[in-house]
Amino acid sequence: MDHTTPLLGSSGTFLPVEEKISMASVTFDKASRVYPGSTKPAVDQLEIDIEDGEFLVLVGPSGCGKSTSLRMLAGLEDVNGGAIRIGDRDVTHLPPKDRDIAMVFQNYALYPHMTVADNMGFALKIAGVNKTDIRAKVEEAAKMLDLSDYLDRKPKALSGGQRQRVAMGRAIVREPQVFLMDEPLSNLDAKLRVSTRTQIASLQRRLGITTVYVTHDQVEALTMGDRVAVLKDGLLQQVDSPRNMYDRPANLFVAGFIGSPAMNLVEVPITDGGVKFGNSVVPVSRAALSAAADRGDRTVTVGIRPEHFDIVEHGGAAAQSLTKDSAAAPAGLAVSVNVVEELGADGFVYGAAQVGGEHQDLVVRVGGRAVPEKGTELHVVPRPEELHVFATSTGERLTD
Repeated sequence: MDHTTPLLGSSGTFLPVEEKISMASVTFDKASRVYPGSTKPAVDQLEIDIEDGEFLVLVGPSGCGKSTSLRMLAGLEDVNGGAIRIGDRDVTHLPPKDRDIAMVFQNYALYPHMTVADNMGFALKIAGVNKTDIRAKVEEAAKMLDLSDYLDRKPKALSGGQRQRVAMGRAIVREPQVFLMDEPLSNLDAKLRVSTRTQIASLQRRLGITTVYVTHDQVEALTMGDRVAVLKDGLLQQVDSPRNMYDRPANLFVAGFIGSPAMNLVEVPITDGGVKFGNSVVPVSRAALSAAADRGDRTVTVGIRPEHFDIVEHGGAAAQSLTKDSAAAPAGLAVSVNVVEELGADGFVYGAAQVGGEHQDLVVRVGGRAVPEKGTELHVVPRPEELHVFATSTGERLTD
C-alpha cells in the first residue's frame, strides 16, 4: 500500500498529503477459539462491532481471552467458530500479511542491529517501497513521536519509552487499516505509562485509524477508549462507553472490576421499601425489589462507589430521612477506620463493618480537609440515587 497519511508536524500544521488513509470497521461475529487439548473456549462466541476510526479497549483479568481475541484478529491464532471481518472483507482465515493490520507488542519487538530509522521503515523495505518514500514516511512519523533526533541510533541506546515510540512509529509508517496494541505500556514505569497513554490516545484520534487495544489495567481502559469491552473467562461481559460502564455496570463482575478504588459490593437483606443497611433503610426501586422477589431472593447485593457515601452524624438530616430505627441508634453503617490514604484534595478511608453478621471491607472517599483518624468510627449511608442493585444469585443488574 503506497499512500501518505495526513500527519501533524511539531508546529501543529498538517504535513503534505497525497491521499487520505482508508479506515475500516472490525467485526467479531460469534468468533471462538478453542486451544488444542482443551474443551473450554479461550474466547467464546465474541460479538463486537467496532466502527471506523474507533478506539476500542479490551480489558479483563489474566486469562480472560483479551490477548487471544487480538491475536485472532491479527491472524496469529486460528478461529474455530464464527467469523472476523475488517470492513467488508472476511479475514477469518487470511494470513496476517493480507489483513492490512499493524501490531504493537508489549516487548517492542525491535531489531537490535538496526537503527531507529531502519526499524521503522523495515516493513516498507520488504514491501518494495523505494528508499526516498521510506525516508519521507519515517521522518514524518518521527516528527509526530519526537524521535527525529534518534533516527540514527540503535534501540539499546534508547529508553523504554523511546523504544515503545519506535514500535508505534513502525506501525504508523505502514499506514494500516487497523492498529492492534497488546499491552504496549506494561513495561514502562508508572509516570511514563500515564504520559505515553495520553500520547497514544492523542495520536490515534489524529490519525483516525481503527484501533483495538488490550490491557489488564482498567484505569488505562477508561482513560483511553472510545468504548471498553470487558471479558471474563472468554465471555464478553459488557461493551460500552467508559462513562456508561462506570455508571451502569451490567453485572457484579463489571461492577467490581471497573473503577479505582473498586466499587463496594455488599449483600444486604430486603425490607419494606428498600434494603437494610446497618441501622438505616435505603430506598431501592420497586422494579429491582420485584425482580429479586420473583427469584425468591431475600437478599440483594448493592454496589456503592467510594464517593457515593454520605457520612452521617447521629441525628443529622440524612440520618433522620433514612433511618426507621430508634432515634437512640446512629444511622447508617458503623465503619471502623483501619487505613487512611490522603491524596490532598480528597482521601480514601479503608475500613471494616459488620453487615448481616458478616465482616465486610469498605472503602469510603472523604474530603481532604475532613480525614478521620485511624482507629475511629464513621457512620455512613449510601446515596439512594447512586445505588446499584444486583441479584446475589446470578450477579445481573436489577436497577435501571
